[in-house]
Amino acid sequence: MAKTRASAFHGGLSYVRPDPAGPWGTFLEQIERVTPHLGELADLAETLRRPKRTLIVDVPIEMDDGSVGHFEGFRVQHSLSRGPGKGGVRFHPGVTLEEVMALAGWMTVKNAAVNLPFGGAKGGVRLDPKKLSKKEIERVTRRYTSEIGGIIGPQQDIPAPDVNTDAQIMAWMMDTYAMNTGLANTGVVTGKPVNLGGSLGRAQATGRGVFVIGCDALRRLDMPLEGARIAVQGFGNVGACAAALFAEAGAKIVAVQDSRGAVANASGLNVAELLQHSRGGSGVAGFSGAETIDREAFWDVACDVLIPAALEGQLTAARAGRIAARLVLEGANGPTLPEADDTLAERGIIVVPDVICNAGGVTVSYFEWVQDFASYFWTEEEINGRLAQILRGALRHIWETAERRKVPLRTAAFIVACERVLTAHRERGLYP
Repeated sequence: MAKTRASAFHGGLSYVRPDPAGPWGTFLEQIERVTPHLGELADLAETLRRPKRTLIVDVPIEMDDGSVGHFEGFRVQHSLSRGPGKGGVRFHPGVTLEEVMALAGWMTVKNAAVNLPFGGAKGGVRLDPKKLSKKEIERVTRRYTSEIGGIIGPQQDIPAPDVNTDAQIMAWMMDTYAMNTGLANTGVVTGKPVNLGGSLGRAQATGRGVFVIGCDALRRLDMPLEGARIAVQGFGNVGACAAALFAEAGAKIVAVQDSRGAVANASGLNVAELLQHSRGGSGVAGFSGAETIDREAFWDVACDVLIPAALEGQLTAARAGRIAARLVLEGANGPTLPEADDTLAERGIIVVPDVICNAGGVTVSYFEWVQDFASYFWTEEEINGRLAQILRGALRHIWETAERRKVPLRTAAFIVACERVLTAHRERGLYP
């Protein structure tokens, strides 16, 4: 695991002590593993272990019953060397500073791996959206936006949707920023409603990106798409969209797991019917068109492709030793622990890492940001075409790097990304 268990800033200021099993510990381990491959840039790798800016805010709001509720919010800017920060905001009861730091770090790597002109950032508020009314969610969103308003902006840091946030949340964030600054700048967030400067194709972009990357990876591995058996963990926006696109292309979705349960059907699930059922409030559990299985048994389902599209840290070493897939497509951020990476590599299972596989969302967010600046908007066909072109080009470069350097795809993606980030850092120098 990462050796930097208790780092310290020069001058005696304490630094965050990572949990080796937590997301920040995973990110540090990934940086540790890529450092020997960075040549003369390795001396600068310490900057990747230290987020540029971390902000913790209290988010007090008036609850519907007249009481005052307090929620803890975070915004982390991991690196701004290549451009303004870019990364989502999540509302979840498990949000912690460590998690947001790791997610921001992965955004730095993701944006550089795809060669987008952004640094990495991420945000979150610790709350359970199921326990708050819509008006309470709006008050949290607006107060959180006000609290972090000094460090966000279209040329500073651009939030976007993530877990339990959507276009409506982004509309409230944009409006709050506009009210506080007097500037109706639509580029302050991405993932907005189309009527407010949002981009066509943005809502499905992450799932579509998993599909585009998956098809290319299957082709490179000489695995047929037609009839490919696919298991999907997580049936939110990313997992459901990817499942629908793969099914439409002739693959079979043989198992799906979400927070409520897991279902399987060796002949293939009807994705449209499963999605309609899951929206009824029970998740995938109880779907009549499949066999209900234990959530842990999901990892034993016979499949060719596994798509972890839920939260980080799901694919442990123990689970990696059980899965039957030949190919893993990481739809979630940080779903595979470093020990699981080792197990999968030993078993000859190819992992297309999150920093390229789920980069469709941030790529179309980039398109949205560009369109907002130009006040000129593209068709959905143009957006989907440009998305596929960028992702396939990025995967080709990473795949060739992996073959040339004889390293796994994750290491290759980190080599490509970290070289870009650290070169920019070196060229900009230190100020003052």
